[in-house]
Amino acid sequence: MSINTFIAFILCISLFIGSIVFSTDNYWIFASGSSFVMVIGGTLAATFLGQEARYVLLALRGIMSTFSVQRIGRSILNQEVGRIIRWGYLSQQKGVTVLEQESQKVKADPFLSFGLELVLSGYKADEIRANLESVANSTFERNMVPANICKNMASTAPAFGMIGTLVGLIIMLDNMKGDPSDLGTGLAVALNTTLYGVIMARMICLPAANKMTQRHEINRFRHELLLEGLALLADRKNPRFIQDRMNSFLDPAIRFDIDKQLRER
Repeated sequence: MSINTFIAFILCISLFIGSIVFSTDNYWIFASGSSFVMVIGGTLAATFLGQEARYVLLALRGIMSTFSVQRIGRSILNQEVGRIIRWGYLSQQKGVTVLEQESQKVKADPFLSFGLELVLSGYKADEIRANLESVANSTFERNMVPANICKNMASTAPAFGMIGTLVGLIIMLDNMKGDPSDLGTGLAVALNTTLYGVIMARMICLPAANKMTQRHEINRFRHELLLEGLALLADRKNPRFIQDRMNSFLDPAIRFDIDKQLRER
């Protein structure tokens, strides 16, 4: 679990509940089952109506995945550079065919496995770069579908909150012939739907969409880094040239240093 995400979520909830506690003694006026059903149910219904169910389920799963730890960190990018450089030394010493053994070790990584197969198949650097760019772009676009659905849900939830408020106001106005003292309570309940809609949009859907987008962008950056390294590998470039070229993609703090690695050994 991502501790930072969990703490941030708890902090948001605590600030919201704390503001209620310090403002009123009637806490339960903010609880409304009908408002909850109107916002949550309406948002999900509209989303399933406008999107394929498979992608909606992926989006809901993606919301939960924001609490998981990001797998591609800064150290991982450094390790990827080191891996390509090691492959460069192996192919320089024993030929490209020695990388067939390495291909078995990266089967779990579809992008890296496919790229290494292209190298082993004898494709030229430009051809590998073009193929892997296509894979990277299509993977990013495919992964962004659930994130875009979450953004759509973030815009839909407040709309259903407003619909619920309008429904509550209509019911409240219809009851004006009764006791006028009930109007305040009715208005408070009606406004709960707007509150729930904003909370769902700004505390759940939009943050989840932003985090999913950021993670997919990091993954695309990793793909761009790897495709450059694999293209240079196919072009039989010197390992130090590969290092300098791949390091140009990275933050100076995490650049790979061959000499440092040799000294540590």
